[in-house]
Amino acid sequence: MYLTKRQKEILDYIGGYLQDHGYAPTLEEIGAHFGLSSPATVYKHVQQLARKGYIRKAKHQGRGIQLVDTKSPPGVEVPVLGEIAGGRPLEPIRPAESVTLPPSFAAGGPLYVLRVKGNSLANELLLDGDLLVMEDRSIAADGDTVVLVLGDQLAALGRFFQEPGHVRLEPTHGAGEALYLSESQVRVRGVVVGLLRHYRSSSVVQRPRYVAAAR
Repeated sequence: MYLTKRQKEILDYIGGYLQDHGYAPTLEEIGAHFGLSSPATVYKHVQQLARKGYIRKAKHQGRGIQLVDTKSPPGVEVPVLGEIAGGRPLEPIRPAESVTLPPSFAAGGPLYVLRVKGNSLANELLLDGDLLVMEDRSIAADGDTVVLVLGDQLAALGRFFQEPGHVRLEPTHGAGEALYLSESQVRVRGVVVGLLRHYRSSSVVQRPRYVAAAR
């Protein structure tokens, strides 16, 4: 499971604190280090790290945090560069964000992430808030799922096919008409290599659940 930037920072802080002191920091010390005045916010981050398997937290012990499997390969920190909505320009993310992906993503080329905005890509089975993991390259092979940028900066997502004089972009799922685009009007912005989805429960008691899936 991937970590948000803040979760990665807290995990690194806990690891460094354990190494320097021989025991874990308290929730209050973590909050003070990061300027987090709400203990509930710190507790939420620590619970997420425990749920994702990076730490163990003993009940009723102020310093009862232990790292889990510290010898496992490090994750891959990837920038979130923008938001994508079908037929609209890519919108940059400000302030800058990043996510940490599982180590298996390190095998390919440079990566970045696009966040799906709205429900205009629902026909591609993509939901508002989904994160598309993109391999940053401008050349695609037939059948790759790509993000294309059209001449007027509009973004389109689909399966890429090179044909004489034009590019064919087909829907990735279900029925739908293909787009035929002039080579001079489009450029490949990246190839989709993964999807991160945040499942939200209607129950306020449930915690968010993240899953990563290669495409």
